[in-house]
Amino acid sequence: MTATDEFVPPVGWSCSPLRELCASIQSGPSRRAEDKGHTQANGGLPLVLPRHLAEQRIVTATEEAGADPAIPRHRARTLVKYELAEGDILLTRTGTVGRCALVTGEHTGWLFHPNLVRLRLPESRRVSAAYLTAYLSATAAQDWIRARTASAVIPSLSIRTVGELPVLVPPAAEQAMIGATLAALDAKIQAHAEIARVTRDYRSVLADALMTGTLPAEP
Repeated sequence: MTATDEFVPPVGWSCSPLRELCASIQSGPSRRAEDKGHTQANGGLPLVLPRHLAEQRIVTATEEAGADPAIPRHRARTLVKYELAEGDILLTRTGTVGRCALVTGEHTGWLFHPNLVRLRLPESRRVSAAYLTAYLSATAAQDWIRARTASAVIPSLSIRTVGELPVLVPPAAEQAMIGATLAALDAKIQAHAEIARVTRDYRSVLADALMTGTLPAEP
């Protein structure tokens, strides 16, 4: 079953194509030869990459983050319309299609990769950003996306196809509860993932120390 096929929404819910809920659906700016070699470390404007989208969040806080590609500052000034704002939603449209993330204040002003789509909601929004992020990550929406990319050699979604995705819209109070509940779980998942990463790093350092005799093994 897709998001709406053979499904009757609960009383008070409605269904709309994604394009009717967004003020804009925008893919990231194309990269140019002059962008090559620029990174966050040498002062380029940070760029959100598809690999940064994990568990409905943008995760860039790694030791290698400074080496990620970035846009030169002089060119970034011409790309203002591609800047991210808090409450935007990013969605991968090429490769590993369908991953999504809610943009928070931490990444306001950043740019985003051309393999990503930015969903920007209007001020008079019918859906909350938290609810829409949760909806896009749910099974029904993901199945709908996969069904439209499965036959491609390189899976991809056009802007037009993204805009056709049907979205179930509950009343505002239910949206708030759904969004808050799933966002809290996403935060826990991310916290546990960080604990696992730190533990793996510690295990590697400890193993090296034990195997070389730098640290004596204790009974």
